[in-house]
Amino acid sequence: MKQVRCAIYTRKSSDEGLEQDFNSLDAQREACVAYILSQASEGWKLVPERYDDGGLSGGTLQRPALQRLLADVKAGAVDIIVVYKVDRLTRSLLDFSKLVEALDAASTSFVSVTQSFNTTTSMGRLTLNMLLSFAQFEREVTAERIRDKIAASKAKGMWMGGTPPLGYRPEGRSLAIVEEHAALIRDIFARYRRLGNVRHVAEELASEGIITPRRVNGKGRAYGGCLFTRGQLYTILRNPIYAGDIPHKGKVYPGNHPPIIERDEWEGVQFKLSDNVKGRRTAREANASLLSGLLFDAEGQPLIPVHTAKGSQRYRYYVSKAQHHRMEPSLAPALRLPAPEIEKVVCEELNRLLEDPLALARRVGVEIEPRAVEIILQRAASLRADLAKAKHPTIKQLLNRIVIRPDRITLTLSHDWLAGVPGYRDASGPRQATHEIMARLTRTGRVVRLVDESGASKGDVPPDESLIRLVVTARRWWAELSKGELDINALSAREKVSASYMTRVVRLAFLAPGVTEAVLDGRTKAGLSGKELLQRTGISWSWEEQTARFLPGVRE
Repeated sequence: MKQVRCAIYTRKSSDEGLEQDFNSLDAQREACVAYILSQASEGWKLVPERYDDGGLSGGTLQRPALQRLLADVKAGAVDIIVVYKVDRLTRSLLDFSKLVEALDAASTSFVSVTQSFNTTTSMGRLTLNMLLSFAQFEREVTAERIRDKIAASKAKGMWMGGTPPLGYRPEGRSLAIVEEHAALIRDIFARYRRLGNVRHVAEELASEGIITPRRVNGKGRAYGGCLFTRGQLYTILRNPIYAGDIPHKGKVYPGNHPPIIERDEWEGVQFKLSDNVKGRRTAREANASLLSGLLFDAEGQPLIPVHTAKGSQRYRYYVSKAQHHRMEPSLAPALRLPAPEIEKVVCEELNRLLEDPLALARRVGVEIEPRAVEIILQRAASLRADLAKAKHPTIKQLLNRIVIRPDRITLTLSHDWLAGVPGYRDASGPRQATHEIMARLTRTGRVVRLVDESGASKGDVPPDESLIRLVVTARRWWAELSKGELDINALSAREKVSASYMTRVVRLAFLAPGVTEAVLDGRTKAGLSGKELLQRTGISWSWEEQTARFLPGVRE
């Protein structure tokens, strides 16, 4: 007779009563063992391994014992699974279909002790599916009742469990103030009212060594004891519980607990937070890419706007489309232009051209009629005002195309800004003209910058943080060496750098004052890098030579 290996699976949804000597899991197993013994004549034999899931819902298959059982089924170690009731395996119809598929693949079936099912027949599967549908329905109705009860309780201002916010502890269906922590919450609100910026609050707390209090959650796990993050501070400042309210699903109800923050103070902080968010949104809109769709390289390939972020700082660039999307390689080198720099250059040049709008109108083929002069002057004044605000539609009226060449920028001027001016429709000349900006491209790391003949940048260039760090490090190391307590070998060992590298860095502590200020302000000659400052040939000790070498517009 063929031996049939039987595994018993038991489950209990809650952990209540599991500590008893004889609990629900034991009762289920006892009934299943008796059933297997009754089938001994058929060759049924119980495997020694136990598969018990206590305190776990049947709404998921992610249960330790069940996963072990399925692994053994897949390995071919089990022929039949014996359960007390079908819903011990699962209460989900979808999960049941997955289980049946896994069992069929391993040629394994299951038996319910209290329900007669034969899963090898279509009628048996239909009956089982209907039963599981009712089990799933019961679980969903129970969940709805629980959700409704929680919503009704919160509407009455009750605390319905979970981790209490900092400054409170649970007290029945309400919250009690922990005065030590509540004082910290009041301090955070006061700092935000004074500073008006969450980042500044976080920095001030960190500088004073104020950390999150250590607490223990409901599972006995300790947390806290670290610096406040901006996310934590936003959560605290936005939490209506501190004003005496209970939030639920986007609604706020009056709570039964005492407030830590007075209502007027709370509403003032919420207004300031919302106002700051609007300010950031306005700033983002102001930083929109003005030249989007207008920029091209010398080969006619478009440059598209991209941005990167470091902390709260956002950096915008125009990059070669082929480079950004990794398309077919171009003969021209890939470009990566700082957006504020090229936008400033173009806007300043357009502003200069609009100083003589009549000449600009003639360049694009518009015949100036006497009655059109005043209209053109007024329109030019309006356009210059819009340029100062960096308005995207204004750029589109003035330009059709911008071509970035190695030694210059070519602007293709548009006539659209003259639409409606008398003489506009009757113009016989070309409706567009080109204008050159003399500027060459200089590469600094991955970024290409625009400079004039003297080497000075054509636009606003932010200070190079790597150069600033080098100068600061040089002065710090020189201050250490000046104390006489460490020589360069000992200090380099402590800082984990070579003595040769430290020597080259320390030389930067003796840069000319003008060069040091230029590094801090971002006014050095375009293309200057830390590699050039640290080259082994060294830099001159002469401040005049340093100035000539590192600052724009100064000849060596």
